[in-house]
Amino acid sequence: MEKEETTKVNREYKDRLFKFIFREKKDLLELYNAINDTAYDDPEAIEVNTMEDVVYMGMRNDLSFLVMDVLNLYEHQSTYSPNLPLRGLFYFADLYRGMVGERQDLYSSKRIELPMPQFVIFYNGMQSEPERSVLKLSDAFGKGNPKMLPGVECTAVMLNINLGSNAWLMEKSKRLREYVQFVACVRENLSHKMRIGQAVDEAVETCLRKGILEDILSKNRQEVRDMLLTEYNEELHLRNERQIALEEGEQLKLISLVRKKIQKSLPPEQIADILEEDVTVITHLCEIIGQHPKWQDAQVYEEYCRMSRENR
Repeated sequence: MEKEETTKVNREYKDRLFKFIFREKKDLLELYNAINDTAYDDPEAIEVNTMEDVVYMGMRNDLSFLVMDVLNLYEHQSTYSPNLPLRGLFYFADLYRGMVGERQDLYSSKRIELPMPQFVIFYNGMQSEPERSVLKLSDAFGKGNPKMLPGVECTAVMLNINLGSNAWLMEKSKRLREYVQFVACVRENLSHKMRIGQAVDEAVETCLRKGILEDILSKNRQEVRDMLLTEYNEELHLRNERQIALEEGEQLKLISLVRKKIQKSLPPEQIADILEEDVTVITHLCEIIGQHPKWQDAQVYEEYCRMSRENR
């Protein structure tokens, strides 16, 4: 059972734990007030408009909601990405498209009033990041014409919510503080070489004893467990994919170098010595390239991988 938990993604739990924790409007309003230094006290002032059918990397979007004239997009991220503003742009565009619909004339002389977008990213990844940073879509643009302004912009404020960061925010939002404490407890258990399932179970017991997320963990223990297992599996999958891509890139570079040496009529042993690579690997690559001189580097790599699997 434990082995399955570390390799199999539970497809029934697509929503993130972060979203589940803030499913109650009163908790979401508390978080909004904490970030914006406001004092709204009516949870019904919140109109949740999260698009449930929008899926990104296997996980549904976190939280989208209206408070008065502010359109909020809250995202929890355990991996930093400079492309988050682009994601925000796509999401806001879809939301505005739904708000305007076919009932309003885009060519009218009367301006269509829109709520102000606010994109907040709650980061709790392992990579060191500042307590607060601002990501802009325009940072991805080319130089263009310096006399002209960008046609679009999307700004995201990223708040580091790892334990010990942004104490002011944790003080104002009890639910966020408890969520951070729970995640920190899971990570502490993992640091002691526990498997993910055991780490989560132990964290639940610890937090229940301390009264952390007690109302949620006591009633929704299995749901929380399954969501966390899913999130850690997704994160592991992404890390593995990045590592595979990195390794493949290095291999393609090696194949290109081997091809150039072959064109100089160098033997495999000399090529291996020059490139400081294993002579067996270089010999196999030379054989494949020799047999298929018109193949692209990617085809050579695929054939090499196939041969390696057969020889195991």
